[in-house]
Parts: sequence; C-alpha cells; structure tokens
Amino acid sequence: MKKTAFSRWIKPVLVLSLACFFAFTATAQNYYPADIGNMWVLESSDGTARSTYTLEGPEIINGEEYILLQIRTEELETGEVDTDKYFLTVGSDAITLHRTVLEFALPPSTLSADLPTPVTFFPLQLVMGDQWQITVDGEAKLEIGLTISVNSVTNFEVVGFEDVITPSGTFQNCAKVRLDLLVAADTAFLDLEIESTTHQWFAPDIGPVQYENSDGLLFSLTSSNLPTTPEEPDITVEDTTSEPIPEEETTTAEDATTEPTPEEETVPEPVPYDVNGDGVVNILDLTIVASRFGESDVDADVTGDGIVNILDLVLIAQTLSN
Repeated sequence: MKKTAFSRWIKPVLVLSLACFFAFTATAQNYYPADIGNMWVLESSDGTARSTYTLEGPEIINGEEYILLQIRTEELETGEVDTDKYFLTVGSDAITLHRTVLEFALPPSTLSADLPTPVTFFPLQLVMGDQWQITVDGEAKLEIGLTISVNSVTNFEVVGFEDVITPSGTFQNCAKVRLDLLVAADTAFLDLEIESTTHQWFAPDIGPVQYENSDGLLFSLTSSNLPTTPEEPDITVEDTTSEPIPEEETTTAEDATTEPTPEEETVPEPVPYDVNGDGVVNILDLTIVASRFGESDVDADVTGDGIVNILDLVLIAQTLSN
C-alpha cells in the first residue's frame, strides 16, 4: 500500500520536472554561436578603428582539430593591425580554450601560450552573476630578439542584461560581461603589471554586438553573416491598372438586391396579446389568461401591471371582437 501511494505521488512530480526541463531547453539561448564561417564586424563610435571577428577552420595542431577565432583590430588612419587568435573546441554548454596567439603591431611582438588544461572560454548560456576565469602563462617574443615571460589573468562576470542599439539593429536582452584583466611581465630589468577593465555585450543567438575598451571607446556591430534582423516577407504587388474592370463585374449600391432571405420571410411579426404565440389572438389566449387569473404570470399579464386581472381579460376580449 505504501509503495502504491508513493508511486501515485512521484509520477506527477516527475512529469512536472520533465515539463520544466523541456521548457528550459526550448528557451535556452546561445550567446556565442561558434559555427565555422560566422563573422561579426564592429566599428568604433569615432570611426577610427574596426574589429572583425571570424570563426575559421578547422585548424589541425598535433593531430587535434580546433576552431580558430580570429579577432583582427585595425586602426583605420594608420593601418596598424593587432590580431588575436584563439584555438577552441565547442561542447554542449561551453566553448573551451586550448591555445592563444596574440600579435601586436606596436611594439612588433607575438605572445603565445598553450593551455595544458583547457579552460572555459565562453559559456553558451548566460545568467546574471555568472563568473569564470582564464589564466594564461606564455612567452612574448619581440622582433628585437627579446623573450619575456608573461602571465595574464582575466576574470569574467555577467553584470547585467540590456537592450543594445547598433548600426546593424536593436538587440534585446543582451548579456553585459565585464572583463577584468591583469597582465604581469617578468624580465631581468623590469617588472611590469598592467590592469584594465573592458565590457562586452552579447545578443542571444547572435553573439558579440558591442564592445567598450579600457579607454571607454565603444565598438558597435555594423555587419554580420548571422540574421541580425527579422526577414521581411516577399510580397509581390500585382499591377492591375493596365487592365480595366469589365462592366458586367462593376456594381453600384442601386444594383444591390435587398430581397429578404428565406429565414427572414418565415419569421412572423409578433401579434399583440397573442399569449400562446401561435400568431393569432383567439379563444385559446383568453382561456390561458383566465386560468391564471390572480397570478403574476408574465405571459398572461398582457397589461404588464404585475398581476393577471380583469383588465387583461378585457384587452384580449376586445381584440377578439376586432
């Protein structure tokens, strides 16, 4: 008996739990679509710089296959280009980082690092307060032949959800992510630490749509190969002005018929004092009123004074005589 009672209790609970799970799965949104070929172009608000994000590949390194995220930032006035390369794999709930190669125009240098233990580069779904960290130990090689050991720690946190207006459109419910970066360089002649805070906005199922660098300069999405705006339906308007309407097809208000429908013809007009509703006032109506004399019957009370009395009988009798 206890087992049966428990089964009856647990079944609706399981059904409710599964319903909640599938509802969440249906509404889950990907804040960084990582398909090869995806591309985003963001331009600075002052028109001096452009950042282009591309997902390329697959790249094969030591027999392993990766997706290459390349972020190319160009100073439009000088032509200087900095390129960041991230070698990634994509799981069911996060993008994972395996290797980075950062190329700088000034000073000409390359910072590269392999991550023996891959880390989360970006969760695919985001909620308020999400936090993760990327720690990289690498070497910066300068063109002058100097190699510097560099350690960088980037802390990520989802700090809000906002609507973002860009030249490419307005995006709702964008995740605002704060990036706190600390870079430490250790050399024989100099210990250097650099701290910076930047912000990025990611639209659901679109990806990066806005970026604010450490100087407060805003980059906004100008183009992408992802569908950033709803597709408009293809509506073809036919030109009917060249073909006149045949005269026999034109009608006027005078031509419209006003003949009643068969139903309207069969509905009889109500007859005053016809108590039984047979369409005529006769002895049957008088009999019905007489049988309800002294009562407050609404059908027999033809005078409407609240009671069936002599006045009702007189009215019906006069109608009979007419």
